[in-house]
Amino acid sequence: MIISSVNNKLIKDTAKLNQKKYRDKESLFLAEGYNLFEEAKKANIVKHVFTVNNKINGENIIYVTNEIMAKLTNSVSPQEIITVCHKRLNEDVKDKVLLLDNIQDPGNLGTLLRSALAFGFETVVLDNTVDIFSPKVIRSTQGAIFQLNIIFSDILDFIYNFKDIKYYGTSFNGTLLTNIEKVNKIGVVLGNEGNGVKKEILESLDENITIKINKIESLNVAVAGSVIMHYFSN
Repeated sequence: MIISSVNNKLIKDTAKLNQKKYRDKESLFLAEGYNLFEEAKKANIVKHVFTVNNKINGENIIYVTNEIMAKLTNSVSPQEIITVCHKRLNEDVKDKVLLLDNIQDPGNLGTLLRSALAFGFETVVLDNTVDIFSPKVIRSTQGAIFQLNIIFSDILDFIYNFKDIKYYGTSFNGTLLTNIEKVNKIGVVLGNEGNGVKKEILESLDENITIKINKIESLNVAVAGSVIMHYFSN
């Protein structure tokens, strides 16, 4: 199939997926680039694929022009392939859980998802975060999103429902990370870039963590979260 008109209904409808309300309505999202296309195939969530490269073939491939590719993406330099993916949420709770409270920067969220997968935190709970299915977040995850169990939940509700997990937050006056006992079932709670974890959540946790640092006041939330998850991965 070849589409050459930017006014084609499928193209216009697909371009709308750059907006959250349409992603929510259709339960679809866009993944740009060949690596994300391959990861989406492995996850079996591909609806169809748009590409300008006629060497790419397979099921549900739609060939388009460069003009149409530019319409489908919000990136400055569009790649040659965009995959339309079904949202698939897996609420299977693993032993290591990352809980994110109001993370708003797409890059931070993407980095945290990559680190979560790398360090075995395969369940991620999102509470009022930036849209995980936005193009910026999807790009920054580099495919990690397709291998994680994503749960949308109020963090306090999640803690109440899963009491067998030991929950740790982050604060300036917590226990040094290196003094924290490692346990099998763990939840790490990270908070908003400017305000940190909400007080009512911190008060509900088993213990709060401080990372020892020198010469600076604090770490970026994605860096701090990665350090903590790495510590508990061993």
